[in-house]
Amino acid sequence: MRDDDDDEELDRLLRALSDATRRRLLDRLRDAPGLTLTELTAGFAQSRQALSKHLAVLEAAELVVAVWRGREKLHYLNPVPLQALPARWVTSSAREHAAALSALKRALEQAP
Repeated sequence: MRDDDDDEELDRLLRALSDATRRRLLDRLRDAPGLTLTELTAGFAQSRQALSKHLAVLEAAELVVAVWRGREKLHYLNPVPLQALPARWVTSSAREHAAALSALKRALEQAP
């Protein structure tokens, strides 16, 4: 049986991932770690305040870690909480098959 704390963490994670804007913010941090809020939110149609709220949800789910460098707050993707998803529902043998299928899919998509 799973612990209630585990379920609460999973709920925060799934809530954070349920929004397309938050997923785009995570994609940016994956591609360019260590962005300031200004750099991270550049090009979004939403206000900086709205994006700050999205970022707060990601930080509460521990998907984003912020580090102060002088007066700059740098944001980084923390992929560790994402490991809870396959760990809960996917067996180890299924993970190997899924990884192989993902690699095949990427290879086929990149083939001329």
